[in-house]
Order: sequence, then structure tokens, then C-alpha cells
Amino acid sequence: MMRRWRITPLAVAISAVLGLSACAETELAVHTAKQISRAEFGGSARAPRSAGTYKVGSPYRVGEVWYYPKVDYTYRATGIASWYGPGFHGRRTANGEIYDQSALTAAHPTLPMPSIVRVTNLENGRSVKVRVNDRGPFKNGRIIDLSRRAADLLGFRAKGTAKVMVEIVEDESRRLTLAALSAEAAADAPDAVPLIPVSARALPAPDVLEADMFEEDMPTGGTTPGMFQTASAVPRAGAIASDGVFALDGAVSRGPVEPSEIYIQAGAFTRVDLAIRLRARLAKLGDVRVAAAEVDDRQYFRVRIGPLATVDEADRLLSLLLANGHTEARMVVE
Repeated sequence: MMRRWRITPLAVAISAVLGLSACAETELAVHTAKQISRAEFGGSARAPRSAGTYKVGSPYRVGEVWYYPKVDYTYRATGIASWYGPGFHGRRTANGEIYDQSALTAAHPTLPMPSIVRVTNLENGRSVKVRVNDRGPFKNGRIIDLSRRAADLLGFRAKGTAKVMVEIVEDESRRLTLAALSAEAAADAPDAVPLIPVSARALPAPDVLEADMFEEDMPTGGTTPGMFQTASAVPRAGAIASDGVFALDGAVSRGPVEPSEIYIQAGAFTRVDLAIRLRARLAKLGDVRVAAAEVDDRQYFRVRIGPLATVDEADRLLSLLLANGHTEARMVVE
């Protein structure tokens, strides 16, 4: 029997977007790609699986910034979170799901889709788990874009942004990856063989009814507790439902709030003389410091400007640095 091949136009759309030259329209194009349906590319018009597809992706550039997607189960970062909602509700996300602003989801520029991350608002101590199913945010200095519901639970929807910590939840992310890949394999399997007529005939009854052996152990209800019972239709928090999606319950935990500040990191060098040279060039922009840090047993000298009073001030300074060729500049929270 001939197998029907399925085209994945979303991958074509995303590839086309990532191939655009750096320009002001790139961010709009990336978001527009979320709306394109399979039918527009001659593929299946069926609704996407709720679990979406598993994607990591190749390096891509938006404006002056390069992003390098990868599997990283040690991911932990601080920065600025934003949220997106009404303008994208009902559109397709980067991994093929339909965006629901009332769900606990998020867009991240590099983590695998789907992944589970815990986001902590460093300004009020609230934290919640969300599922990464989209790419973004592409505004300079943002590290995660949350759904409207997640922003509500973290207490910053009205404000628009918040200083946050983002940590991947390894065990749940691995299970979610396996569920997504299994769903894809099942969807790509050949069509079932058509049914054919089957004849049947009665068999003589056995001489001994073996079920009588268990009669004393059987409760009046007819089944032994824990046996032959269907699991609850409502999965526990953190469990994978039948459609492969984690049933995140929106539980909010709250921890202590410690002081944190916003900085712009203009560069990081293994040679201190290069760091000192950059500090001198940027001295007119504010309080510029060189700080030593050890990463993977290597010493780096980081050039940072700040602390900065507001996110808006940090946005303006970061945009200025990027426009003047400091493409490694980024916003950090410590």
C-alpha cells in the first residue's frame, strides 16, 4: 500500500525566517512564521498535536544578536522576563503548537522545545514551572517571554517586565522530550492495514473454572483494590498526560527576596589588558568596572556597566552598544 508522505512546512517557514539578513523586519518575520498553517504549504490541514514537535534548531541571528540553540540540562540564568498574550493567542508556536495565553508556557531563544523550566521573580520571590514551546523573546536583553497566565502568577503582568532567574528542570524536561519524540514517531508510522473479515467459532467450556481459586480474595466490588482500575483522568502535577503534555498545575512557591541589580556586560576576555582597554573606551557611558570570574576552570575578565536603575535605562544602553558594534553585549542581573 502506498504510504502518504507528510510535509512539515513549519520547518520550511522557520528556516526561511532564520535565513533573512539582519534587518528591522526580522523580529516581525519570526513571529509571522508562527501563523502559517500546513495547508498553506500544501501539507496536511489537520490540527497540530497538542504536544507539538521536538525541536532544537541551528544558530540564527535576529538583528545584531546571534542565538545558539542547544540541549543544556544545566541551564541557569538571570535576566529580564517579559510576557506576550492577546496578539499571539491562537497562533502557531515555533514547535507547532497553538499558543494559549492562559496556559503555562514560554518562549526561550535557545532551550529545546519542549522543555520545563522554573522561573523565579527575583523581585517578589514567586516561582512557577512553565513549558517552553516557542522561540523568543527577540528584544535586546530579555531571556524569556512568558504567557499571560505565567506573568499573572509571577506578579508582573501589569508592570510588563521583571528580573528573573530561569532554571531548567532536568528530569521533567527529559521525560517531556521522550513523550514528544514518541508522539512524532507514532504520527509518522505507516497507515494501519485495512480490516478483513474474520470467522469465529465457539470453544468447549473448560472442565475447571480457575477463577474460583481467587474467590476468597475478591472484595464485594468485584476487583482487588489497585487491580484492573483505570487511572484518574486528571494527571498529577508534573505528570505527562495522554497527549504528551505536562499537566502543570500553576502551583506558585515563594522564597526569600534578595537584592539584585541590572548591569550591561559589554564583553568578557581571558586577557585583562583587553578588558582594561574596553573599560577605557566606555568610560563616558557610566560606571564601568572590570570583574574577574571563573567559568569552566577558565578565568575571564568581564567589563560591566552599572548598576542601572531601570529596565528602560538598560534597554537604551544595550541598544547603543549593539549599534556601535559591541555585538557581545548583553543584559545581566546579579
